[in-house]
Amino acid sequence: MEELVRKYNPWWEGEEDVDLRKWRSMPVRWISKWINNVSLKSFSLNFIVGPRQVGKTTGVKLLIDKLTKKVNPYRVFYFNCDLALDSEYLRRVIDYYFSIRRSLNLSNVTCYLFLDEIGSVLGWWRVIKGYIDLGVFKNDVVTLTGSSTLRLRGEIELFPGRRGYGRDVTVLPLSFKEYAELHGIKVELTNDLRENIVRVSLYKEELMELFEKYLRSGGFPLSINGDPRAEEYFLLALQGELLRVNRNLHLVRGILSSLMRKAPSPLSYSTIGKDLGISYKTIQDYVEVLRNLYVLEVALFKEDKRVLWRKERKFFFMDPFIANALSHWVGEEYLESAIYEWVIQCHLHRKFESVYYYRNRYEIDCIAGDLKVEVKAGKPYRRYPKGVMVVDKEDIPVFLYALGT
Repeated sequence: MEELVRKYNPWWEGEEDVDLRKWRSMPVRWISKWINNVSLKSFSLNFIVGPRQVGKTTGVKLLIDKLTKKVNPYRVFYFNCDLALDSEYLRRVIDYYFSIRRSLNLSNVTCYLFLDEIGSVLGWWRVIKGYIDLGVFKNDVVTLTGSSTLRLRGEIELFPGRRGYGRDVTVLPLSFKEYAELHGIKVELTNDLRENIVRVSLYKEELMELFEKYLRSGGFPLSINGDPRAEEYFLLALQGELLRVNRNLHLVRGILSSLMRKAPSPLSYSTIGKDLGISYKTIQDYVEVLRNLYVLEVALFKEDKRVLWRKERKFFFMDPFIANALSHWVGEEYLESAIYEWVIQCHLHRKFESVYYYRNRYEIDCIAGDLKVEVKAGKPYRRYPKGVMVVDKEDIPVFLYALGT
């Protein structure tokens, strides 16, 4: 265990971290803005959550690199909890680090502990909670990263009054605006969407070209860099998460296949259940798991200001790369109109946190905040009510950038 801990903390010996070495070798790389949202004031208990393969570990390592340039490297500790056998092993790892601190007279100064993928350890919260209650971390900054299990089990909520200055940080794939900025297109935006659209339209051709690439790569680091195994790594990580929460992979594939085959039409849980011969409650449970895994989200029916919870839902995937990887996994192609609607829905969800739709004599694909957006793969052939913004394929890149997410 001691040797493993030291391998995970190469900066103690003045050596370079392997993840940072990989990051520096990537043709396209960036320093994520979210690392600035992690509280470094003692005492803090931070949670960083997001899908696997999105760059949480790399972001943490970049933050560590900044810290070790300012403080004694031994004041910064990292461990990948995927390799912790159980909560007792986790306890031994932390105790070992504290023995190193004592030997270097660092017990009374702020140290920075990063425990990556903490949700891999069953009962991890008892260890952390116990140490907080004992005052072991009273001078420190503790940052825990995880994905679905922290959300599914509600484990973040198990620390009332024990967070100090800590923050919750959500890490998502790059939005289209972030992707375009990464490729050199930077436009100063205002709080007025229509004014932003005018400004961004000056770059319409360049954005259209980038958008075609974004629809293939999405916002994940490996896919953006063209790694041929990006999909494989993502799917393996996703399958691991599903198995960890005791979900049947065959059933997951069936649900995803049904969603893709019928998209972008609204669906009920019962309709999907009939496809697969299982109850709507099971479908609802699996959909909630996939939502907590940041794989997909749901748009409810909204009429005026009233949300109709029992109406059919629209399901959308949270990134083009996710949609593409899952399409290949389940062997089901989706319609061109579906991917355009999904990408707008997920961007609106990032900005407003909730997305709705409406369908009666006419349809409104996306309702979020004070926006009503109808998405078309081609040019619209009918008029829509006042206040509905109709966005076709040629308009989508400008619209996404102008949203400012």
